Amino acid sequence: MNTSEVVSNGATAHASVAGVDTKLEIVVIPVSDVDRAKEFYGRLGWRLDADYDSGKDYRVIQFTPPGSGCSIIFGKNVTATAPGSAQGLYLIVSDVAAARAELLGRGVPISEVFHDAAGVYAGTDEPYLFGRLRVSGPDPNHASYRSFASFRDPDGNGWLLQEITTRLAGRIDRAETAFASVNDLASAMRRAEAAHGEHEKRTGQRDANWADWYAAYMVAEQTGEKLPQ
Repeated sequence: MNTSEVVSNGATAHASVAGVDTKLEIVVIPVSDVDRAKEFYGRLGWRLDADYDSGKDYRVIQFTPPGSGCSIIFGKNVTATAPGSAQGLYLIVSDVAAARAELLGRGVPISEVFHDAAGVYAGTDEPYLFGRLRVSGPDPNHASYRSFASFRDPDGNGWLLQEITTRLAGRIDRAETAFASVNDLASAMRRAEAAHGEHEKRTGQRDANWADWYAAYMVAEQTGEKLPQ
């Protein structure tokens, strides 16, 4: 899948006339052992929002990943879906290697970082959005959307970490750019610092207006616009 296939003119046009915000709030995860699942998702470092037990054969637990506006729920009699059947659940990170290392430090088994084989859609690996043949290591060009790591919960529900630093154009309104966490903001500033260093090398002088340059770079990176040079 190339970037020209991701955004269509029709989709952009429809999005521009939407009048009501519709935000994804909850994804239901089917599990067989509620307490085991609660321990696992707590070990990921996710925030426990609720653990409600009616005492009448119904229990619901809600967790939210760090920096996420969407939460997950699981429990007893909250879904008829078979435990472990939720697959291809994406967690977006700005540094997949760092995110993987953090999960390993928490005792969570996780795959090596991998990328897809140039959009090959046949193969023996489990399916995921950009192909089915996993190639070891991050994307050679370190392009957004192209580097992954995967893990499963105790029931086999499948999660993917996907590294995104620069969004495709049209995905984020530049007037509404925001950072979901201190870590995301810090990572964006480090990337802006590195790019600004190259900018100063090209100009051969110190840029006293570095703050505006950082801001322009960070907004352009989020919105998929051309990065300042």
